Amino acid sequence: MIEFLSLKKITAKYADEIHDAVLRVVDSGWYLQGEETKNFENNYANYIGTKHCVGCANGLDALIWIFRAYIELGVMKAGDEVIVPANTYIATILAITENGLKAVLVEPNSETLELDENLIESAITSRTKAIALVHLYGQCAYTDKIGEICKKYNLKLVEDNAQAHGCLYNGIKTGAIGDAAGHSFYPGKNLGAFGDGGAVTTNDSDLAEAIRALANYGSQKKYVFKYAGRNSRLDEIQAAILNVKLQHLDEDLAIRRSVAQRYHKFITNPLIKLQRIDDWNAHVFHLYPILCNRRDELQEYLKDNGIQTIIHYPIPPHKQECYKDWNNMQLPITEQIAQEELSLPISPVMTDEEVETVIKIINLFK
Repeated sequence: MIEFLSLKKITAKYADEIHDAVLRVVDSGWYLQGEETKNFENNYANYIGTKHCVGCANGLDALIWIFRAYIELGVMKAGDEVIVPANTYIATILAITENGLKAVLVEPNSETLELDENLIESAITSRTKAIALVHLYGQCAYTDKIGEICKKYNLKLVEDNAQAHGCLYNGIKTGAIGDAAGHSFYPGKNLGAFGDGGAVTTNDSDLAEAIRALANYGSQKKYVFKYAGRNSRLDEIQAAILNVKLQHLDEDLAIRRSVAQRYHKFITNPLIKLQRIDDWNAHVFHLYPILCNRRDELQEYLKDNGIQTIIHYPIPPHKQECYKDWNNMQLPITEQIAQEELSLPISPVMTDEEVETVIKIINLFK
């Protein structure tokens, strides 16, 4: 079986370094808010290109804290609107609604599968305060036009960078393009921990200070609570592991791009539609999505031929029970993607033979 993603093999690449890092934490006797976390925050901020990085418990919390901090700082208030791509993973939307803000769903471009820049302005109202821009699948969703819209309407640009660590746009890394960005270090991400983990990157010192407090019970000083916060901290072991894997991230991304380039060049089956890629540096291929109007049949065929695939995401947010008030919304492009998307195996541990097999088997699908 060609695995969709083998975390065991990825870990094995750096096993000695990871073992040493974990042992160092164990021996230190200090497991929260210590040097490992400080080092990772500094290293990751330098990698992304921002002044600040604040570690937290997971990627969802990272996004929640961004919007919560903007509310605490008086930049937003309950009922304000945030534009968000309709085809995103639900976490982006949860972070908005968790804060009493209104998510305004906008369709993606059917070719790039990213937020359609041409549909944004028609969704803006006097209550719109931000765009939550999701670099879905690892492709940069930012465009110059989106930047111009943010300036024109004085909107905050919040990046969901959960799937795009290391992605570049004109030499700037995603996570440093907007006003703030949320990052996930879930084990399956391109930069993955051994459990949950997340971070916020920003150049806004006031925002970073508020987020650090919010994620620490609302406290900036021991036993003194400025905000009614929560406990959402990145632990020392996860930070130590991330420090190891961060050193190898760019080489891992190069392998992912190489696999994707081969898929893109040699998958020629007319039944398969590939994501449009305008800039190979603006994609880190956390996922390699394809579209097929016989998706379920294709997935079963690939499984029968020893190839594991995953669907991202079979039910769009506006059709979920938790957002039942949206269930009657008609978002045809988003719904079509949900019905047709299939993610192929892609990772820094795939062999040439595995890539060739995936291409061969897909091209034989009839």
